[in-house]
Amino acid sequence: MSKEKLSFEQKLARLNAIVSELESGKLSLDASLKLFEEGNALSKELATELNEAKLKIEELQGK
Repeated sequence: MSKEKLSFEQKLARLNAIVSELESGKLSLDASLKLFEEGNALSKELATELNEAKLKIEELQGK
């Protein structure tokens, strides 16, 4: 996957694709590990973005 800035939706779509590939059981161990690492990194990025959005909403609501 390229290093360009992906949108939240693009990252989520890529994560879903990775999960599907891993669940297929057709990958070698090395390929599975590489995809797992990519998926794990995407998951962390998505969680961070969601948390930042939540904090911004709470700030805007004056909480």
